[in-house]
Amino acid sequence: MSLYAALGALEQGLVYGIMVIGVYLTFRILDFPDLTVDGSLPLGAAISAVAITSGINPYLSLLLAAAGGFLAGMVTAVLNTKFKILHLLASILTMIALYSINIRIMGGPNCALIGARTVFDPIIGLGVPPHLASLVVFGAITLVVMASVIWFLKTEFGMTILATGDNPQMIVSLGVNTHFIIIFGVGFSNGLVALSGALIAQNQGAADVGMGIGTIIAGLASVIVGETIFGSSSIARAIIAALLGSVVYRLAIALALGLELGDFTFSPSDLNLITALLVIAALIAPNIKKKVLAR
Repeated sequence: MSLYAALGALEQGLVYGIMVIGVYLTFRILDFPDLTVDGSLPLGAAISAVAITSGINPYLSLLLAAAGGFLAGMVTAVLNTKFKILHLLASILTMIALYSINIRIMGGPNCALIGARTVFDPIIGLGVPPHLASLVVFGAITLVVMASVIWFLKTEFGMTILATGDNPQMIVSLGVNTHFIIIFGVGFSNGLVALSGALIAQNQGAADVGMGIGTIIAGLASVIVGETIFGSSSIARAIIAALLGSVVYRLAIALALGLELGDFTFSPSDLNLITALLVIAALIAPNIKKKVLAR
């Protein structure tokens, strides 16, 4: 794998790491299987792209995108908590609706950002090469998001979210409104996913309605790989592991796509197969490790 490919994989691992942290919040902390992310990632991209082309500051567009994702997550959680629709079905319904909503926001299936200002321009203006500017911006924003989430989960309200996912019966007996906690938690998760989508759109120079396909699979794969390799003995370690898992996942994908076995090579169409193999390896690795250590 070339240095350019490695930097590209690291860049993708960092920006998608924000999405992975969001996925971790719902699947691991709230125990809420949420497929909304396949729609909220392009939602964030669409909002950011349209905002920038309308003359809004690209950094402000990130906040608008996160707010849009938060609302999308809230819809899923409200359908589940208030209308008693199964969480998986509720998230699928929201995801399907977002496909049409995203097209409506962009006025078509995509929205180009060619020649538009982005969050990378100030860094490039300092003389940093474009390919390194995106790495710097993604690294800085991702670290801020990671540190903020870790801090938030250590607050009293954050502890309530942790308790709601861990033992909802106990937290209800303490007088906590679990519906509000779930609605906020799922909204917060999708807000992070939409933020990731907005950054990806600005980096790629366009937002596309189909860019969220497979997001949940990549997110779960990164969470599982991170937990397997780096552990999850504490919340802080688990969040860091999720982010590092995203980087490892993207590096593994880059390595696999560049692998040559005689006349056989992987192509981008094999991405789902590679992801499935990575998740299987991550899931069976702990059992293999136990058997080896038991001998």
